[in-house]
Amino acid sequence: MPDLARRNAEADPLRNGRANAPLLRFKQMAAIVEDGKLRLTGYVGDYYFEDGFTSQDVVLALASIEDASPLDVHLNSGGGIASEGAAIHALLVARGGETNIVVEGIAASAASLIAMAGQTVTMSAGAVMMIHDPAGFTFGNSSDHSKTIEALEALATAYSRVYAAKSGKTAQECREIMKAERWLTPEEAVAEGFADDTTETRAKPVAAFDYRLFAHAPKHLTTMAKKQNWSLPATMAAPAAQPRPTEEPSMTDKERAEQLAAENAKLKADLEKAGGGIEAALKSDRERRDAIMGLDEAKGREGLAQHLFTLGNTVDQAKATLAVSPKADAENTEEFRPRRMNASGLNKPDNGGAAKGDRSVLSASVERTNKRR
Repeated sequence: MPDLARRNAEADPLRNGRANAPLLRFKQMAAIVEDGKLRLTGYVGDYYFEDGFTSQDVVLALASIEDASPLDVHLNSGGGIASEGAAIHALLVARGGETNIVVEGIAASAASLIAMAGQTVTMSAGAVMMIHDPAGFTFGNSSDHSKTIEALEALATAYSRVYAAKSGKTAQECREIMKAERWLTPEEAVAEGFADDTTETRAKPVAAFDYRLFAHAPKHLTTMAKKQNWSLPATMAAPAAQPRPTEEPSMTDKERAEQLAAENAKLKADLEKAGGGIEAALKSDRERRDAIMGLDEAKGREGLAQHLFTLGNTVDQAKATLAVSPKADAENTEEFRPRRMNASGLNKPDNGGAAKGDRSVLSASVERTNKRR
């Protein structure tokens, strides 16, 4: 993206050596410091090529502002990545100076958590705030799905505590609001304790976002998204080591129940199929062993027959090998003597056998070999 890099370099006074320039721009003008105000607009995170802002963008923006000075943050975002929202909230809370949030247009999902960083939160007239549970998807086995559930529950618990600290409600009360996915007008946000005031100034147009992804988005927002053809592009801005969570498609309770029932039925069928395959394989293996050990050729050669079974020979293969192999007898016991371990008894007779260096054993073995030829 050379053109974008060039535009960013031209727009960033620090890169051009103009340290005293009044305007600093970061990442397609999604995080802008202007006249002592920080404006955060668009998607929370670097998920797509669309305008957005990350915790790194906010770090860079805050570097140009005295930590002890008051700061107004103007926020207009439909949300994005939950962990990025939590990181940006933490950065704003950690400032030494007073931080005030002004919601212009919308503060939804992860953006509503960022709004909670304000010592005062002001809702512009006509703006909306949305609070809900974090969502995501998993591709993998049951363990992978369990880990996603664990991560989502941890995020939801952390979010509920932040909402509780701002509103004065309990974390459990806030969690119930999150599960219900509440869309709040300025007056409702103030009444619930998530905002402190409203303005008579008409809100700016809401940030472009596919609000149809949410289960209970107001009709005027979903209609606007459809009319404006707002949709999340399929190409991500940068490759990521792990797929990041996205908002799950809107589904009714009945559809969710039907989908879960179908997934459970498929899982049960797959497990039964797998179990049947294992049983069949074990039965086949037992039958093959019994057939090999029952061969006439296996009599007197049981040890070799068992070895051929272990190697995976078929019955016919084992029969052919056993047919040309000598039977075990008293003369051949030396050939099947267990190996000595740790060099014990190498220089003395073993159970009546010959000592090391006894040539009679070698001569007898050579003689037996010659007779077989």
